[in-house]
Amino acid sequence: MALRISAKRVAASLKASNVSSSVNCTFMRNASQATVAATNLSEGFKKDIYREAALPNADPLEDSPTTALVSEQAPYMVKTYVRPPPMFVKGEGCYLWDVENRKYLDFTAGIAVNALGHCDPELSDIIAQQAKLLMHTSNLYHNPWTGALSELLVQKTLESGAMHDATSVFICNSGTEANEAALKFARKTGKVLDPSGAKHEIVSFHGSFHGRTMGALSATPNPKYQKPFSPMIPGFKYGAYNDAGAINHLVNENTCGVIVEPIQGEGGVIAATEEFMVALAARCKTVGAVLIYDEIQCGLGRTGTFWAHASLPKSAHPDIITTAKALGNGFPIGATIVNGNVSEKIIVGDHGTTFGGNPLACRLAHNIVSRLSDPTLQKSVIAKSEIMQKHLKTLQKKYPTLVKEVRGRGLILGLQLTEDPSPIVTAARERGLLIITAGTNTLRFVPSLTITEAEIEEGFNVLDEAMKVVVSPGEEPAEKQVSGEVDSPN
Repeated sequence: MALRISAKRVAASLKASNVSSSVNCTFMRNASQATVAATNLSEGFKKDIYREAALPNADPLEDSPTTALVSEQAPYMVKTYVRPPPMFVKGEGCYLWDVENRKYLDFTAGIAVNALGHCDPELSDIIAQQAKLLMHTSNLYHNPWTGALSELLVQKTLESGAMHDATSVFICNSGTEANEAALKFARKTGKVLDPSGAKHEIVSFHGSFHGRTMGALSATPNPKYQKPFSPMIPGFKYGAYNDAGAINHLVNENTCGVIVEPIQGEGGVIAATEEFMVALAARCKTVGAVLIYDEIQCGLGRTGTFWAHASLPKSAHPDIITTAKALGNGFPIGATIVNGNVSEKIIVGDHGTTFGGNPLACRLAHNIVSRLSDPTLQKSVIAKSEIMQKHLKTLQKKYPTLVKEVRGRGLILGLQLTEDPSPIVTAARERGLLIITAGTNTLRFVPSLTITEAEIEEGFNVLDEAMKVVVSPGEEPAEKQVSGEVDSPN
């Protein structure tokens, strides 16, 4: 124990003196090997020291400052998450730093949230300025930014070639709230069309993820999420994603709404086919059901277009788009964009929110929407996507028994594996790269849209090394296996 603490003190002093990380690693590796050779320590203890010295971002050990802080705080936090060991305290662009000042390249962007990177200076200035002016009034009163953001969302949606009849917006605080509003608006539309209440059913699809609140959860047919809180809200039906032939039976006269992701993020980065979306929209029009596109993860420029469904014909455009995540770049905000078919059926008192539409969040989102709708940024997303997909396909060729398929569009990409990706997530993290999983055995890549080509190259060099370690174990120091699965915060 004294030996390990001493080694950490040396590492801390090297960091404090700004010595390069490569020098740190070399010094620690040599020092540890020399010390271990001169002792009669147990093999397990030796492996810990070798591992910590050889890995640039080795997960914090039990006697680290990080673990001490985590252990101190854990009793006061409801245990809803399993997190890997590092604790992050600083971000800039596509990088994060932990409590022990180790640097990580972030390919997760807060689960597709930090589209403009961590701690964007322009956004930080807006937060500071607006915080001194006005943060909250509630929806009892007008403020200039709720309306300005709503107008901009409608304007940019129409300009983008998506949802050609978008008219108005409800501003809320998160993705699950945006979906709750959409589900309520669909139910209200059904009630207006059929006052008997028979037209109340909502259809969603297997593999989807729409949120954690009870309405959104009822539309998320995953036993892992639903079973602890069953029974679900009645009136929800589930169908097979991309099964165009089953739509007419699934969506009928009793259907008031259909909610679908153009690209399933949590489900494994699976894109809907045009045939499926066109058929779904046509059936909704036939029976008078509200069509909801959940673009919380795949929208706002992530596919290289402002909305992921922009490439679909007008006949397949939705009645509602839900969005959040990138809309606030880390600040809580969500939005539900509707057309006249929906808005004309919603009256005062049908829905509300205390914090939604506050001037701080809306001013921030106004800036973000302006930047994410920039055609130059969107073109760069497509170019970066091509680079990332080239790297992913190279990994597929290099590790054919491990990698089955490359999926996705823009900067929402998936690498389907033949086995649990958690060891790869751990190996990558301990080498300074953050990646996450999705669906079944899928690595998910949703970096900031501002990521550079050099950062992409850096990240894939690390990922290649991490995959090599997993495919050829025993060539690197022993590593802890910590689950890489991260659930959506919606």
